[in-house]
This record gives sequence, structure tokens and C-alpha cells, in this order.
Amino acid sequence: MNAGWMAFAILFPILGGVLIPLLPFGNRKQMLIYVESVVLLNTLVTVNLLLHRPQEVFTAFRFTGYLSVSFHIDGLGSVFSWIVALLWPLATLYSFEYMKHEGHEKYFFMFYTVTYGITLGICFSANLLSMYFFYEMLSLVTVPLVMHTLSRDAILASRTYLYYSIGGAAFAFIGMVFVLKYGSGLDFVPGGVLDENLIGSNKNVLLLAFVLAFCGFSVKAAMFPFSKWLPKAGVAPTPVTALLHAVAVVKAGAFATMRVTYYSFGADFLRGTWAQKVVLALTIFTIVYGCSRAVKETHGKRRLAWSTVSNLSYILFGVALMSPLGLAGALCHMVFHAVMKISAFFCAGAVMYKTGRDYVHEWDGLGRKMPKVFTAFTVSAFALMGVPGLCGFISKWQLVRAAIDSESVLGYVGIGALLISALLTAIYMLTVVIRAFYPGKSFDYSTLEGIEDPNWMMCLPLFCFTAAIVIFGIHSAPLVEALTSIASVVG
Repeated sequence: MNAGWMAFAILFPILGGVLIPLLPFGNRKQMLIYVESVVLLNTLVTVNLLLHRPQEVFTAFRFTGYLSVSFHIDGLGSVFSWIVALLWPLATLYSFEYMKHEGHEKYFFMFYTVTYGITLGICFSANLLSMYFFYEMLSLVTVPLVMHTLSRDAILASRTYLYYSIGGAAFAFIGMVFVLKYGSGLDFVPGGVLDENLIGSNKNVLLLAFVLAFCGFSVKAAMFPFSKWLPKAGVAPTPVTALLHAVAVVKAGAFATMRVTYYSFGADFLRGTWAQKVVLALTIFTIVYGCSRAVKETHGKRRLAWSTVSNLSYILFGVALMSPLGLAGALCHMVFHAVMKISAFFCAGAVMYKTGRDYVHEWDGLGRKMPKVFTAFTVSAFALMGVPGLCGFISKWQLVRAAIDSESVLGYVGIGALLISALLTAIYMLTVVIRAFYPGKSFDYSTLEGIEDPNWMMCLPLFCFTAAIVIFGIHSAPLVEALTSIASVVG
């Protein structure tokens, strides 16, 4: 395909979304058909691009010298693109039912659709400036989604999210400036672009710049001490929280750390330095910290949010190992976590939509009233724990392999953190499952009168995610081999 189609895949949902409040739809059904049509058409274009990847770079516009907004699809970008393209239509379908009573639907679907295009802009970015440009735009278009309900909590959560995002962007910008000064350009090149002749005696300054850039991009990935915003954002409608926690925002943060580590600074430059030890220590701590907070949390969506904090640092841990095996493990968990966590969030959202109950202790006995939802939740719970036969086990196994291969003390400490996390995940996820299916002999089921599973628009995505969790768990070899091949190019 012509490289110009990359620009189309980015611009089409942006323009299609902007038109939603302006078009004179006769009724709600017409609007929903339009939204899903835009999303599905863009997914078809994106999938075709990924199957027939253009080799050339498409430059949208050039500022000066090395500074341009350009697009190119390489192996790493294709992984993130597949996640976005395949999950977005299902997430949109789910949102049709969920948003029925939320109000301001036109503006919700406008920003929701625009976010699709901007996320693809991050996926397709050919250089650090382009990625930074769309990374910043992602913050701006998702703030209205977080504050959609306009409640006091939503406004405060969106403000916190924006503050953290702006701060992280400032740190990331510092890293970009140093790459431009001490590198051969801002293009993404496997192995990095730093020029040893330019570095001279400034290695420690560059290492500090890397730590700032890694932490800056990790704000969206909710690494400690920047994780506060993510649970707060759970006040947004469930389609938004699933978007934030599984598909677009947090994965954009993890993806950006991969780019800056392996394609800008370079793993060979960073491996074995104090900078690697700093980011490894932060990711390991966050793995345990997120799970510990999830165990204590009683609100359903916030519990899953703290789980996301932990699981995202699985990905960052793989990145920080700075090896092809580490990157392969990070990519594996990036893919599988997206499926597991969006399923869990959509299950929680379905419960809240049908019952209005937000807290775990209020979900007692609902497993028998909502068997489809809680079966899907149970599968995602076992997968997040790392039970063999499900996809979560595969990605954790790849990360453990990479940690052993690193032969470093922090690598072994990371394995311990993964084991602790598995135990804590079993506690905070199985608590929900057991209470839902076995509330106790004295439980009064009459208090659940009239509660049932939601309609097909909510259940179909759950079925697809559950099937993917199982299929990837028992037949992951082709995907793992593909991800390993992509990671091997970084050296």
C-alpha cells in the first residue's frame, strides 16, 4: 500500500469524530451506525496497512533539518497498531449500550473516535518528535473523556491526570533535546542514534536525560511515583477507563519507553549503567506496590486500576532489562494484558451498569444472576494470575526467562516481585469471584431480584476477549515467535 494511507488511517477517525456533533442525525441509532462504521472502516484500512506494510517513510510536514512529522510502520509499531485496531471496534460496540443513560453522547463519541486516530499516530510515528507530538495530543483529547460526567470527582480526576501528563511530557521533552544534541537525528533506529564522538565525557548527563525521559513517558504507564492519576481516572465511564487502562493511554506510555530505550538512546549504551538500575528498581517496586494497593482497595474499578499499575510495570520491567529477550517479554505482556484487562474492566462495567453497585462487597451472589459476565471475569482473573493454559502465563514466563538471562541481581529480584505479584493477584481477583459465586448459605438472593446479564452489545466483546485469552494461552507459539523476531532487531 502507498505510504499516504498511514496519514489517512490517522486523519479519518479524527475528522469523522469531529463531525459527530455537527451532523444532523435523525435518531440515536443513526449516530451509532455512523460511529461504528467510521471505526470499522478505519480498522480495515489499518489491518490492510499492517498486512502490506509500506517500506517508505511518509513525511506529513517538515519544520527544519531533523525536525519533521513523519510516519513509518516497523515491527514494534505494528504490534501496538494491531492491539489498537482490533480492540477499538469491540470497545466502541460495548460503549453503545453503556453510554445510553450517561448523557452528552455526541461529545463522548467525538472524543472517543478522535482518540483512535491519535493513538495510531503514536503507533506510526517514524521519529521521536512525531511520537511526542501525538503523545501530547492524546493527553488533551482524553481529558474530556475522563471528566465526561462533570461531577466534582470527575473534574478533580481529570485535573490530576492533566497535571501528571504535563509533568511527564516535560521530562520526556528533556530526553528528546539530548537525543537531538548527541545523536544523529530523531529517527527511530534499532540500537539507538547516539553518536559516541559527540558524547565524549557527557555520558552521565545523557544517562540522567534517559532516566528523565523514561520516567516522563512512564507517567502514562503509571509507574511509581506517578501512579496516583490512574485509579482516580476510574471515575470516568467504563468505556473510557478500559480505553485508559488497556488500550490507548497506558499502552502509549509503555510503547514510548520501548522507543526511547531501544530506538533512541540504545540498549548497548544503557546496559549495566546506574540509569538501568534506577529504572529497574522503580519498575520492580511498582509491580509489588500496585498489587498491594489492589488488595486493600474495595471499589471494583479502582481495584482493577491498581492491578493495571502493577501489570504495566511488568512491561516496563521487560523494557528495563535492555535485552532482546526482555523486549520480547514486554511486547508479549503488552498484547496479552490488553486483552485480559479490557475484559476485566468491561465485566466490572457491566455489573455497575446493570446493578449500580460499585464496591466488591456489593457483588455478592451476582455470579448466578450474571453468569456470562462473571464467567468472563473469572477467566480474566485466572489469566492475570498467570494460570497455565491462559495467555497471562505465557507473557510472565517470557519475562522470567528474560530476567534469568540477564544474570543480574535486580533481574532475580524482579522474578521475586513477579511471584509476589502472582500471589497478591490471586487474592484480589479470586476474592471477587468467590464472593460472586459463593456468597454464603445465609445470603438472601431476593435482594438480587431482576438482575441479569446485559444485552449482546456488551456480551459479544466479552466473549471475544475470553476466547482470545484461551486461544493465546494454548496456541501462543506463532505470536511469541513473531514478537521475538521483532525484538531481535535491537541487538
